[in-house]
Amino acid sequence: MRERKLVAALACRAGGTRLFGKPMQQLDSEHTILGHLTGAINESNIIDQLVLGISEGIENKVFEEYANASSTDYILGDEKDVLSRLIACGDYSNATDVFRITSESPFTAWEMLQEAWEEHVKNDNDITITEFLPEGMNFEIFTLESLKTAHLKGIDSDRSEFCSAYHRRNYKEFRIQLLEPPDIFNRLDLRFTVDNPEDLVFCRKIYADLKRESFHIPIKEIVEWADRNETWRKLVDPFVDGKAIWDHVISN
Repeated sequence: MRERKLVAALACRAGGTRLFGKPMQQLDSEHTILGHLTGAINESNIIDQLVLGISEGIENKVFEEYANASSTDYILGDEKDVLSRLIACGDYSNATDVFRITSESPFTAWEMLQEAWEEHVKNDNDITITEFLPEGMNFEIFTLESLKTAHLKGIDSDRSEFCSAYHRRNYKEFRIQLLEPPDIFNRLDLRFTVDNPEDLVFCRKIYADLKRESFHIPIKEIVEWADRNETWRKLVDPFVDGKAIWDHVISN
């Protein structure tokens, strides 16, 4: 049996109508969002490698420069076909499985990763995900083969930034396991991702108050900070989605 290899694939592009170049926005004077995520992924003892899936185009050269300066592996691929870039990251690194988060969400539920990976391997899952955490904190683990299946059988929109859409629509084709957080972190009313200028201001304030030597900032501290700081939280309340995109898969 082939030894399992979990690789983090981060899709990177500079485009964005509400906020340009989101992954390269500064969280503080030392770290961009992407720099923080790179540090957090490299700090993990579960993830074997990080590969950036950089979109082609002159405006995305900044990601190549970052990758070269930080000795981070990367591939170049189609701007619209995000799924193909994730697959290329997996192929480049000889991965069996791909860890997916978005490159504009700085605060991930790292304390749930070990259990997720153990369950993924033990139960021979095609997909293992977290759900019901605040927006921006969840992560997904896919077998590389399940990503290739979606790319082969899906439609164009399934290959876009909504690259788990095929799996969610055709969930009976896959072995899927959802991990729920403790009830106190089941907080779909909170948002910690950067898509708007207000999101960036909010996340910068959290980072300034909670930054530590480790790149892994605990969920508990971030959620409790948001509950204590209602004025800051109201900055992003209008953008809260409040939906659990995998919920229907598990309930069926």
